[in-house]
Amino acid sequence: MVQYAAGKLPQKKLVSLWNLPELRRIEVTEKEVAIGAGCTYTDLRQHEMLEREFPLLTTAARWTGGIANQNRGTLGGNIVNASPAADSLPALLVYEAELILISARGERRVPYTAFHTAYKQTQLRADELVQTICLPRRFGEYLFYSRKVGARSAQAIAKVSIAALGLVRRDMVEDVRIAVGSVAPIPLRLSTTERLVNGQHIDAALLLGAGKTAMEEVQPIDDIRSTARYRLVVLKNLVTEFLGQLAADEKKA
Repeated sequence: MVQYAAGKLPQKKLVSLWNLPELRRIEVTEKEVAIGAGCTYTDLRQHEMLEREFPLLTTAARWTGGIANQNRGTLGGNIVNASPAADSLPALLVYEAELILISARGERRVPYTAFHTAYKQTQLRADELVQTICLPRRFGEYLFYSRKVGARSAQAIAKVSIAALGLVRRDMVEDVRIAVGSVAPIPLRLSTTERLVNGQHIDAALLLGAGKTAMEEVQPIDDIRSTARYRLVVLKNLVTEFLGQLAADEKKA
């Protein structure tokens, strides 16, 4: 709607999907939760199971705009708009989301990690619609971490955002997942940083190496909201803070 109001969409007529009940369901099974693309941020915030098992997603829903935006804006819209600064997208990356895309030809299931191909470009074909976002229910034991750095505490577009999950056992990192926004043309998993950390003991050397590697994985720009240099420094600090909290959580256990 922002693009439409600014005259950046060639289409002159729009079709509302608001009243399609098939897009507003949240269905929970033993192995996954299926979220209709038309579910609003308010729907996400108020869902008890999502709050308990997918806190990164419900936190991102709270970050998005104000209450009016949350009552009307949808998860599917956030995905298809494809802004690298979108609040919910890093959470979907670390939760290994899959998208069900539908058209008159049928449906296909696409890993979300491969959905964004370039700035504002996706795998979605011209005749397709995002129907469902599927999240596997296997992250209950993970420590979760998220931060959004903006110009103010509410209703701000992120300068840098991060969503991360970590699991430490026997003083070693068993699995870590880190995704970031506003630091590349697309929302990005820091796969090289993850490989560096997985299987390692968290110490000062690892924190230093992970921060440096994270900075090398992204391609931030200077724009009206921030500078590339600022984004790099903030990202390094956030990755270091997450790993520090992961190490502290293991010591408590």
